[in-house]
Amino acid sequence: MSRFFATGSDSESEESSSADEITPKAPGTTFKQSLLLSDDEEDTKRVVRSAKDKRFEELTNLIKTIRNAMKIRDMAKCLEEFEQLCRAFLKSKNIVDKEGVPSFYIRLLADLEEYLNQLWEDKEGKKKMNKNNAKALSTLRQKIRKYNRDYEAEIAAYKENPQESADEEEEKEPGESGSSSESEGDEGEGLSATSFLKKKPEAVPEASKFLKSAKGSGDESSSSDEDDEDWGSDTVDSGSESSDDDGAGRGASLAVVFLKKAQENEKTSEKRTTKKKKLKKKERLEEEAEEEGGEETEGGWEKVKGGVPLVKEKPKMFAKGTEINVAVVVKKLNEILQARGKKGTDRAAQIELLHALAAIAAENNLGQGILVKIKFNIIASLYDYNPNLAAFMKPDMWKKCLDCINELLDILFENNNIFIGENIAEDSENLGISDQPFRVRGCVLTLVERMDEEFTKIMQNTDPHSQEYVDNLKDEGRVCGIIDRLLTYLENKGSTEEICRVYLRRIMHTYYKFDYKAHRRSLGLQGETKSEQDQEESEGEDSAVIMDRLCKFIYAKDRTDRIRTCAILCHIYHHALHSRWYQARDLMLMSHLQDNIQHADPPVQILYNRTMVQLGICAFRQGMIKDAHNALLDIQSSGRAKELLGQGLLMRNMQERNAEQEKIEKRRQVPFHMHINLELLECVYLVSAMLLEIPYMAAHEFDARRRMISKQFHHQLRVGERQPLLGPPESMREHVVAASKAMKMGDWRTCHSFIINEKMNSKVWDLFPETQRVREMLVRKIQEESLRTYLFTYSSVYDSISMATLSEMFELEIHTVHSIISKMIINEELMASLDQPTQTVVMHRTEPTSLQNMALQLAEKLGSLVENNERVFDLKQGVYGGYFNRDQKGGYQQKQSYQRDQKGGYQQKQGGYQRGGYRNQNQGNY
Repeated sequence: MSRFFATGSDSESEESSSADEITPKAPGTTFKQSLLLSDDEEDTKRVVRSAKDKRFEELTNLIKTIRNAMKIRDMAKCLEEFEQLCRAFLKSKNIVDKEGVPSFYIRLLADLEEYLNQLWEDKEGKKKMNKNNAKALSTLRQKIRKYNRDYEAEIAAYKENPQESADEEEEKEPGESGSSSESEGDEGEGLSATSFLKKKPEAVPEASKFLKSAKGSGDESSSSDEDDEDWGSDTVDSGSESSDDDGAGRGASLAVVFLKKAQENEKTSEKRTTKKKKLKKKERLEEEAEEEGGEETEGGWEKVKGGVPLVKEKPKMFAKGTEINVAVVVKKLNEILQARGKKGTDRAAQIELLHALAAIAAENNLGQGILVKIKFNIIASLYDYNPNLAAFMKPDMWKKCLDCINELLDILFENNNIFIGENIAEDSENLGISDQPFRVRGCVLTLVERMDEEFTKIMQNTDPHSQEYVDNLKDEGRVCGIIDRLLTYLENKGSTEEICRVYLRRIMHTYYKFDYKAHRRSLGLQGETKSEQDQEESEGEDSAVIMDRLCKFIYAKDRTDRIRTCAILCHIYHHALHSRWYQARDLMLMSHLQDNIQHADPPVQILYNRTMVQLGICAFRQGMIKDAHNALLDIQSSGRAKELLGQGLLMRNMQERNAEQEKIEKRRQVPFHMHINLELLECVYLVSAMLLEIPYMAAHEFDARRRMISKQFHHQLRVGERQPLLGPPESMREHVVAASKAMKMGDWRTCHSFIINEKMNSKVWDLFPETQRVREMLVRKIQEESLRTYLFTYSSVYDSISMATLSEMFELEIHTVHSIISKMIINEELMASLDQPTQTVVMHRTEPTSLQNMALQLAEKLGSLVENNERVFDLKQGVYGGYFNRDQKGGYQQKQSYQRDQKGGYQQKQGGYQRGGYRNQNQGNY
């Protein structure tokens, strides 16, 4: 206990355990030395703080760290410090229960929650975060929301009436603690009394009264709360000194207090000035808000920011009186172009300057040569407006670009004496009006190719389900018109290589479009077109003729493999789209593209995949089920059809690629209007697999070596079998699985109802151009394959069956049934014979029963087991390969098996188990 309490005071009877805590001493002092009191203790400063001060200081330090981490968006640090803050707040629970939750703590909770919500809503910012910060953000957001439920009332009260910022409060606290520590340095024993007197302000010593009165007489005008607080701290110190000396050294202590007060007066004056500034700023903001409200009501005033005039004068291109000629304009053009690409260059202003320069050149009739050169640079500046390759052009820039290219082509068509080429050097350009033709350095084809790429980027970055996409797609007509005009221009003045390049651009805008006019003409529906415009369009050239002419020119003249490859693939795609199956198939086989397509670049590979898919769908429409399955097998078996066709990225592969690779992949995506329907593609593949796989499964039901034709189809069957509750099919896959089960039982009507119904029509079959023909083909295929499956499954039950009965069951013509059964007998799939007079199928009953099949499988497995045992035994004996050299006396020979002979027994034969059969119809049952 300190001497303050030993000498006794007015508040001696009241004790506070939390106010007497002494901080740890300097190292080297012992417990005994701390009890010895001497006059030398006045020279060493001892810091005595209450438990409240200690706990609150710990909390404020943690809050500072959290706020610093918030400034630099270090979420991991925020999470770590917040957990420490929660633990520290839990330790100070006793103090909080007495004093209440501190305001700075509530402020932090409210600010932190608001800050985290802002970060969470910022999608772009979240993408740029590293993995640890993103994880810490979600964890911290959940914790703060859960934690703030206990302080909802305090946070709501704070948000209604926000207090001073945390920085001001942090400035106040060190100021007060500094003044108290200075006063405590004079008398070490007065420190515990200081904290005691702060809690009980009614016990005020005479010295404090004197100081207050002196202050009141000296400066009556300033009586703020801050002054009272400052003087209160001084009264504490003076009270402690007066209690020690009992009035003897009161003068000296007062002098010390007044000396300290000079420093504190400076601090209080600073606080006053900052407070006055804040009040003035607040009043000024309120006045501005009132003025704005008044301006809105009057409606006759406009607010000018910084006094800058709203109307900007156009920059003067040339000084007054300058003679404008070609050399001056070229010099000015080079000056404008020198700023191109530099940091801080205003690209929009540069485009305006070039437009102004073009207008000046046109006004002064400087000739078309200089105008063409300026137009080239305007279009290049429009392309450079977005420095990022992934960014697409804004709509206004895109319209300007199309207009400029059209204007350039107009000039080129009107003036035949303008020669343009990339190989023309700038020194040899002829831009002035003279007898010689104009020579301008540049390439129109490159500008048009870049325009086409920009159009593709615009379509890639537009929401395909919005009206904006439709509006942008309408610009394709203008793009194709520009390409056609350039094609006409280059056919007269361009090189062969340039013609091939522009032909490919035209092909790329044609190959994926179905020509409905040609389709109607082929069906003889030309008379149905009503308007004259439709009739004129229908009389135009078919897309097939255009594609044939352009592609054949490229086949003959092109020297680069890439352009020729793309042209071949587009030609095959167009043939397949219009159901020209044999032309498409022959062109694909003759080109041998499948041999080396893996060495092509990714866009060409995507085009190849799209072509193969379209080829498979075309084969399906023509009834070539096996060809359709083979064409679609590679794409569908991979499970990445969406990615292989360039129609989107798979989420499961997102972790395998970084941000840069993802951007490259997105640039390769095909625009939405060129997509192939993935559900239609999968349905065609599964139906083709069903028509091939179900009869094969029925024919090889007990064959141990049976192979799978389609793994994906078997996977769908297994998924359907694993379902605990089988309801009516809903999705397209469930319809195909249900149809497969019906076909397996030979029930073609149920299979037909599952494959062709209203739901499947709307999802798949109505998307084909010739819908009715495809449905009829499907019904026919289902009937034929169901007949084959029925014969494979139930042939062992019948001795003979009438073809008329089969024709009636499957609603097929008798000659069709006859041809199917004859083909099965010839291929040795069905062991039977046809009795021509009675029109019946006589079964030979050579198929083994299920028990015999199981016995054969058991014998085969035992044989392989013995062979493996012999091989292992030979290896242990050290005779490698002895098994293969054994003779018949030594045991089993390789590939020995059993086959039934014609007498009903079994004979040994090399090669495995094979089904035997009677060739003689007279030999009957066994």
